Amino acid sequence: MELNFKRVPEADMLERSASFYEELRKRRTVRDFSSDPVNLDIIDKCILSAGTAPNGANLQPWHFSVVTSPEIKAEIRKQAEIHEHKFYNGGAPEEWIDALKHLKTDESKPFLELAPVLIAVFQKATTLDEQGIERKCYYAKESVGLATGMLISALHQAGLATLTHTPSPMGFLNKILERPTAEKPYLLLVVGYPTDTCEVPDITKLPLEKIRSIH
Repeated sequence: MELNFKRVPEADMLERSASFYEELRKRRTVRDFSSDPVNLDIIDKCILSAGTAPNGANLQPWHFSVVTSPEIKAEIRKQAEIHEHKFYNGGAPEEWIDALKHLKTDESKPFLELAPVLIAVFQKATTLDEQGIERKCYYAKESVGLATGMLISALHQAGLATLTHTPSPMGFLNKILERPTAEKPYLLLVVGYPTDTCEVPDITKLPLEKIRSIH
């Protein structure tokens, strides 16, 4: 099939890249979510965007479980807080806990119930190809990471706030969401609108010269 690629003038490229950066730099992880509902058609379009991510052998080793049920969200919070309690009470190295102090995080995760949508991202070890034959997934972790980044960007672009949550271990998600044990929970993405009183930590990102080199 023919590549659908159109070159644009360099001036437009510069404008697009600058505009995209300005939009993404507004993105902040939030922990105070409103319970206002989100149109699931928006979520679906963002997941379709994530599904366009580059991936090993085009085996697309991801699955996105969208959760809106209050009962399921409550169970996810319950199980996550069990593991978070262990993490904050001797399970994590002291230096890790110290690194988190400026973010003021703790074992309590009310956003898992308050936010209207949770998206559990799963990484597949195997998948079916176009002929229905089971195939091992190559570069699965890298592929799912790329898709997750694109999902977060798409949700932000759509006007939604997100929080990346990774309780460890996350195996309880397989049971609650009835996913095969061959799928590994990769990340739990909390999605919705921030509350009117939501505040975020005062942090800065590294400047260009700290994250880029030219050879």
